[in-house]
Amino acid sequence: MNSISKLIPHSGDMILIDRILNCDAHTLTAELIVRGDGFICGDAKTVPSWIGIEYMAQTIAAYAGTVARQANIGFLLGTRRYNCNVSTFDVGTKLTISAQKIMQDGNLAAFECRILGANVEVTANLNVYQPTSNEHTEKP
Repeated sequence: MNSISKLIPHSGDMILIDRILNCDAHTLTAELIVRGDGFICGDAKTVPSWIGIEYMAQTIAAYAGTVARQANIGFLLGTRRYNCNVSTFDVGTKLTISAQKIMQDGNLAAFECRILGANVEVTANLNVYQPTSNEHTEKP
């Protein structure tokens, strides 16, 4: 598959997902190894589990980039029902993140997301907004 940096608007150390496992018209599954570089909170041993929301958001961004074959900037509007069975993600843990589109109305979409790993189970619904290319380039 395409490199992650070509699919999402993030760059450098801000790219947290490592690879795409599969993608279809409604679902993308990605994988990452939890990093202990301290760049996104955490330390050399753990990363707070609420960073899972960003893992999910980047998986949705990769979905949008893959399906649309473009990398427009999208915005995370909110999260509902973030349920996580751990308080931190251990550095070095392999996590698999899936995002399945459950609703889209124009530029607004909702995704059902899941993160799975060794003794890790996280679920949430994320609402996102993807501006049109005109909105993306317009200046106030």
